[in-house]
Amino acid sequence: MTTSRRPSTSPESWQMSDRERANLQQATIYDSIKSIPEIWPLAAQHYNQTIALHDPHSRSEVKFTFAELNQQIQKFAAGLQALGVVPMENDTSIPPLVALFADNSPRWMIADQGIMTAGGTDVVRSGSADIEELVYILQDSGSISLVVENLALLEKLSDRLQDLPIHIIILLSDEETNSSDNLPVVKFSQVIATGEDIPLKPTNQNQETLATLLYTSGTTGKPKGVMLTHGNLLYQINVISTVIQPQPGEYILSLLPTWHTFGRTGEYFFLSKGCTQIYTNKRYLKKDFQEYQPQYFFSVPRIWELIYEGVQKQLREEPANKQKLANFFLSLSQRYIEARRISQGLVLQLDSPSSFQKLLATVQSWALWPIHNLAKKIIYQKMRQATGGRLKFAVSGGGSLAMHLENFFEIVGIEVLVGYGLTETAPVLTARRYWHNLRGSSGKPVPGTEIKIIDIETHKPLVAGEKGLVWARGPQVMAGYYQNPEATQKVIDSEGWFNTGDIGWITPEQDLVLTGRAKDTIVLTNGENIEPQPIEDACARSQYIDQIMLVGQDQKFLGALIVPNIEAVEQWAAQGSLSENQTQIDWESQAVQELFRQELNREVKNRPGYQPDDRIGPLSLILEPFTIENNMMTQTMKIKRPIVTERYRDLINGMFN
Repeated sequence: MTTSRRPSTSPESWQMSDRERANLQQATIYDSIKSIPEIWPLAAQHYNQTIALHDPHSRSEVKFTFAELNQQIQKFAAGLQALGVVPMENDTSIPPLVALFADNSPRWMIADQGIMTAGGTDVVRSGSADIEELVYILQDSGSISLVVENLALLEKLSDRLQDLPIHIIILLSDEETNSSDNLPVVKFSQVIATGEDIPLKPTNQNQETLATLLYTSGTTGKPKGVMLTHGNLLYQINVISTVIQPQPGEYILSLLPTWHTFGRTGEYFFLSKGCTQIYTNKRYLKKDFQEYQPQYFFSVPRIWELIYEGVQKQLREEPANKQKLANFFLSLSQRYIEARRISQGLVLQLDSPSSFQKLLATVQSWALWPIHNLAKKIIYQKMRQATGGRLKFAVSGGGSLAMHLENFFEIVGIEVLVGYGLTETAPVLTARRYWHNLRGSSGKPVPGTEIKIIDIETHKPLVAGEKGLVWARGPQVMAGYYQNPEATQKVIDSEGWFNTGDIGWITPEQDLVLTGRAKDTIVLTNGENIEPQPIEDACARSQYIDQIMLVGQDQKFLGALIVPNIEAVEQWAAQGSLSENQTQIDWESQAVQELFRQELNREVKNRPGYQPDDRIGPLSLILEPFTIENNMMTQTMKIKRPIVTERYRDLINGMFN
């Protein structure tokens, strides 16, 4: 096992605010545990009959109390041990590896924790991932057992398993099947039944033991196995309590894949606090917000874009006078929140507002408050219902949130706390606090974590306000890449600092501001380095643009691939923007192209920090959205730039010719 040198410290030994220290002291029931599986007996004792998992969308509705969840985990673990997934019998930090290829469900959670409780390490990936990727993960990890979501996935993999060290397959779906080719197949229910009357053997796990192996997406090469220890994950569970403090029985709506580090750590954290996790998906998200009215929801920027666009769509369908009134209030409310930010010192700038600026802003916010308060009652309250109306805090990760989304959700009263991290950091490095919610930033480091900015070329540390590579150090940094010491040494130095590959800067108050990925930077022929994400975020404000990706490497100017909001464009066309005899939209027509040209010019020029090189030249409209299913988005719904670039290589070349 490759390990990194990192500080042997606990969160308490690092500097934190009095409020964070008080919040951390409340997390006492897990203080002495050494592994993730130790959470569930304690949770069952404290939360007993509280519903832990609720899946309303399975074939038959599934609910487990904390007591039942713990029992299922223990039985599954004992069954695994009886079937040959044995606990460690020697002093090693790498337990038996068990591949778990499945998507969100209560059985995923039981299998995940059952594997760890049995003394194993799970190797996780989506059941809908590309078969070649799944086979590569099995080969690279050397997994000895395989848990699959359903029979269809097993049949796709069956021909590729014969030369692998897999000795048993477990089917989560309980479908009928016959073992073949000397590979026994056991159903989930059979594992549970096997473990009912067999005592669970103790395991020798500690905080340095490997808990899970997560493979990176591999968009720029072969996937690498990220080794996360029990200590990495337990640190997150304890330290996130300094940011938010959910209460037992509160609802958390779960959308993100739980085999992904953001969704998974979020699941562990909220369940450890006694919350009820309700499974949802994009199809049922709107309905579930209304039916369950969750207090918490964590997701990625793309989902917040969809929620925002849903509200905007409803607004566009209102009569013209109501649209005008709503836009009037939204405009004044934006002035109100901007003044309030200045008065509170929550603005993204190196120099804090002067006392006089704060005084002027305070007066302005007082003057605008009555209008904003009126709008809250007659307009924003209805907009808040898009998330059920009871949301205490929403957590966004997996990328920066565009400022127009920040503004909108603050105006309507939905508190979005943006965090930052990577798979390699389990994942949280920084997070915004509700008492210091600096919009546009990714927040301050969580207690026990260090962040520094270094020059990309010289690797010398930079001071506040200077932009460079983001490096991080703390107890959550991975142990390394599995069986790949060379790759590990490239990203973790001898002092335990991890190179995130992200570009950003730090405010004087230590808030991290991200501006892009180093590998995503577009270099124009004049030598100008352009970070595409902020420009794309600005362009996405347009109601006619659903998705956008900038291109232009080694060109004189930027170009754009745009996925249009077809419904909005159709509405624009229906209002008489096209000729009367034109029944269908011609996406190459001068009128349509001019519409998008005007939208891009306006949004780019209105962006803070606008530079002439930010202007977008050629554009191409693409009617197929970037999605996870067509492999053009990651599971956290970020565009896979290399994949999209290669797919549309001829189109891009034509744009610049």
